[in-house]
Amino acid sequence: MLMKSSTQSLTEQLAQRFAQRIRDRLLAPGARLPSVRQCAQQQGVSPSTVVGAYDQLLAQGLVEARRNRGFYVREGKLSGTAQVPFGSAPAQGAPSGSVPAQATVHHRAPLNATALIRGMFHGISAKPQPGMGVLPPDWLHTTFLATAVRRSCGTDALNALSLQYGEPLGDGVLRRALSTKLAGVAVQAAPEQIMTTVGATHALDIVSRTLLRPGDYVMVEEPGWAIEFARLDALGMRILPVPRRAEGPDLEVMARYCEAHRPKLFVSVSVFHNPTGFCLSPSCAYRILQLAHQHNFHVVEDDTYCHFAPEHATRLCALDGLQRTIYVGGFAKILAPNWRVGYLAAPRDLVEPLLDTKLLSTLTTPALLERALAGCIEQGQLRRHAERIRSRLDAARGRSVKLALAHGCSFAADPVGLFGWVQTGVDTDVLSQRMLDEGYLLAPGALFHAERAPSSLMRINFATTQQPQFWRTLQQRMAEQA
Repeated sequence: MLMKSSTQSLTEQLAQRFAQRIRDRLLAPGARLPSVRQCAQQQGVSPSTVVGAYDQLLAQGLVEARRNRGFYVREGKLSGTAQVPFGSAPAQGAPSGSVPAQATVHHRAPLNATALIRGMFHGISAKPQPGMGVLPPDWLHTTFLATAVRRSCGTDALNALSLQYGEPLGDGVLRRALSTKLAGVAVQAAPEQIMTTVGATHALDIVSRTLLRPGDYVMVEEPGWAIEFARLDALGMRILPVPRRAEGPDLEVMARYCEAHRPKLFVSVSVFHNPTGFCLSPSCAYRILQLAHQHNFHVVEDDTYCHFAPEHATRLCALDGLQRTIYVGGFAKILAPNWRVGYLAAPRDLVEPLLDTKLLSTLTTPALLERALAGCIEQGQLRRHAERIRSRLDAARGRSVKLALAHGCSFAADPVGLFGWVQTGVDTDVLSQRMLDEGYLLAPGALFHAERAPSSLMRINFATTQQPQFWRTLQQRMAEQA
């Protein structure tokens, strides 16, 4: 029987139970594990606990996931439990907030980028999820989205937009609307420089596949977006982590990388950086662009959080005029995540190569939803909706900060934007496993680094951390680890 314990989470107990049965050959190679729902019912635990246990078994190489079929015991050599020392001091480049020295411990399978994504889609529990990267659905609810779709679905429009492939660059009406919208943040991009994509992540992928080849060096801010590290690694790129400061990336580190490795690309979130919330200073921005021109690399500016930010915030693409810079944006954070409409704006000489990559991956993009979104932009509905969201987020942030401080946490960066970078004082990889048992998905600090190392930081979503019960539970689990 699984039992809550101060020394071992339910997730760890369940993973160990399966691991032992696999090693004892009570579960033979090729055997199918119970479904998540079945296992949760059998063991009397939440589905999130089972998901976490199966993730640990995957990390240990004991099971494999087969698409639409479930989890199966792997064939081949079985791996043992690794031993890793935490060390007396963080290694060079280790995350800020690294865990203090302590004794050698058993390696715990940490939450990784894809596990966080699965948690977003699987639904850990009905509770608000602190580690989520998007706003709750009730925040995004509007009446104008349905109206915009109905307008796009009139008989003539429906036939025109559905019965043939759309424009390769994307719907022309949307690209013109985006050109006007970008001018509002001082980014000058003609409609023919703009290309729509299946979300902002797709835009980043198109840029990477066009400009890079396996083995190329890429500079990425650290801490940074976990999915970007995982995506570049999967493409075979060599990641050069650049420490992110309040004013921008560490310029000395960037200069050394340029001299030693000749990187091809720098990926940056200039405005409301994820996870710290930092915004780029003008002086730092000018120096980044000088380095880009001097060392012949491109800069991808991911402006995913532009809807929460002031228009006057410093943006590299505005200062550079889309010469060495590529702008990436989307609407999943503010409007309709499942519409999957993103876009990029690029230098004129890169538009055709980028378009070739898009055509090889998705051909065109869904014009119906692009046209509906264009209407939302042109009629000012998106702008007014974003203003309402910003006001609500400001109030939510204030409540979350008070709750965090009252329950033993502090902030490693000034709380702004959608996310808070929170100092807990304990290993948040371990804390995240324990909170999974309580039905909460956390985003531990180690997740935001290219090379995982123990961290006492975590990222919270201000919109989903409004309940005192979450903070009380977190404080209890933190006290158990201290």
